[in-house]
Amino acid sequence: MGDRVLSVDCAGSSLQCGCCKKTYSGKETHLELTVASGSSKYDDSMPLATELFRLPLISFLYERGWRQNFIWGGFPGPEKEFELMKDYLQPGLDGNIIDASCGSGLFSRLFAKSGLFSHVVALDYSENMLRQCYEFIMQEENFPKENLILVRADISRLPFLSGSVDAVHAGAAIHCWPSPSAAVAEISRVLKPEGVFIATTFILDGPFSFFPLLGPLRQNMALAGNHIFLHERELEDICRACGLVGFTAIRNGRFVMFSARKSS
Repeated sequence: MGDRVLSVDCAGSSLQCGCCKKTYSGKETHLELTVASGSSKYDDSMPLATELFRLPLISFLYERGWRQNFIWGGFPGPEKEFELMKDYLQPGLDGNIIDASCGSGLFSRLFAKSGLFSHVVALDYSENMLRQCYEFIMQEENFPKENLILVRADISRLPFLSGSVDAVHAGAAIHCWPSPSAAVAEISRVLKPEGVFIATTFILDGPFSFFPLLGPLRQNMALAGNHIFLHERELEDICRACGLVGFTAIRNGRFVMFSARKSS
């Protein structure tokens, strides 16, 4: 994707890559920008955790009870999380923001309605999550659809130019990515110098980190696409290895919100 500004109303449009000239088709609710877009018999297989969120039932339940249960892990709720992250997002205000692994668009909609960003990209691998996001948008009166676009893409193969994005947010998502390091490397690639990456996840530290069977459990969960983070420094190491600096974090129980920026 280049400089063309797209909105929810443009979802059915087709796009052509300016570099490789491949044409990407738009769906009724979102733009289809996965690598396998346009193929009829091939689709990238993903780990269980990724495929779970592609199910219609999970997409339907996500804002109807699933996400609300995160309070037991210390998550304060979307509105409070948005307030917490505003200071971190200062470098990206008035610019564009990708809500990576947006799910049903909880934060995408908050970002769009806040008026703090020129353009919001709600990005997820799940077609059904994006359809659910679209339905929520259509149900809301006077929603600012002109500065929001829904995109289906792989977090490890982002369809954006290098150095073109002001901010990336990933709420309760990094632990579900098949390869957190590959995804953060892609995020680092698309961020502008001084662009900011902010994310939330769970950390299983304290006495839990000494649980004897935790090592094999971590390995098995990673194979299924779920990652257990035991310390903040694991997240910091990933960011640093991918060229992101200035790591900082806020904790509340198992909940952690962390941020890092692209070096200038």
